Amino acid sequence: MLLKQISCILFFSSLVSWKKSGLWFLKHSFKSLPVAAGAIGMGCIGFPNHPVFEITGRCNLSCIHCHTSGGSKNTYELSTLEVRKLIDGLQKIPCFRILVFTGGEPFVREDFLEILEYSKYRGFINIIATNGTLITEGVAKAIKKAGVAGVAISLDSTVPDIHNRIRQNKNAYSLAMAGIEAVKKTGILLQINTTAMEYNFDNLADLVKLSDNLGSGIMLMYQLVPVGRGCAIKEASLDLGTNEKLLKYLAEVQKSVSVIVETVAGPQYWPFLMEKESKNNTKYIKFAEKIFHGCTAGRGLVYIKPDGDVWPCPFVELKAGNIRERSIDLIWNDSEIFIDLRNRQKLKGKCGSCKYNVMCGGCRGRALALSGDLMEEDKSCFI
Repeated sequence: MLLKQISCILFFSSLVSWKKSGLWFLKHSFKSLPVAAGAIGMGCIGFPNHPVFEITGRCNLSCIHCHTSGGSKNTYELSTLEVRKLIDGLQKIPCFRILVFTGGEPFVREDFLEILEYSKYRGFINIIATNGTLITEGVAKAIKKAGVAGVAISLDSTVPDIHNRIRQNKNAYSLAMAGIEAVKKTGILLQINTTAMEYNFDNLADLVKLSDNLGSGIMLMYQLVPVGRGCAIKEASLDLGTNEKLLKYLAEVQKSVSVIVETVAGPQYWPFLMEKESKNNTKYIKFAEKIFHGCTAGRGLVYIKPDGDVWPCPFVELKAGNIRERSIDLIWNDSEIFIDLRNRQKLKGKCGSCKYNVMCGGCRGRALALSGDLMEEDKSCFI
């Protein structure tokens, strides 16, 4: 299994001419590969098969692009006991070996540490996605003991004023940086999450370099999808031309940094790399399909809302069921929405006819948000 994981990284490295891949293996592989929990390949969120649990809708910030519209309102959150039952159900799905906790802001939930400990007890490797502002050294030590192997902290700019404006808090940047340092001291794998939009696009080059300098093993480059509060800033979404510019930049910058930069809501990255290196014949495509999984919504990813609603992805706002009514393993196995998403032959428009639809499939969240049809083409694609 480990050899297959290494092979995936080496293939990716060859496509982008990654000069510092050896440095990444030296600095991060002993943390990053175990965090992947046996997952083979790279999808739109890195791990091909994993559940993400939005443990609360509450948040101490009010970010302008938040897909959950996180805030102070508590909308019928699952109780501690219900969360335990959810984890028991997830444990029945063999391909799920990591559990990602997000929000809102997960650290505002009072029983969060208890839930992490139970998840560890049930055999999961815990990952946290957070704004980082509530992580002290004491908190970092406690979550490591509770089985947390990776922490993803959001940074939207190297310029404090821009980050603070996006996060709607004058201290958000300094607190996030303090959280990053606390995580690093524990030895937990650090990941940086960034949302690319018109408001910070010109700063992304510096942000990738900062992520590298901070010692991040992975950087996820999200693209703004107009859902949640993001609907109010739809004009900040990247258009077709800017999407192409971003992915070309990521392929170029990857050569000279030691952090792995992956796209989220930009699955065109993988066919772009194939085209760029002229490895677009049938032989290479078939091989690459085993490594690049493109959009993972409903295929390798399940997203559970605080009230137990089950979505294919945080950007695909379609209810496949609710864990208060039906076990998560049953929803995962036979939901019609998930079954449709696992059949790329059902894609429409240029996504349906594209020779890369197995390794890409277009962003289903963007397709739904812009057309109202989950299986429609992704209009941001430039391939």
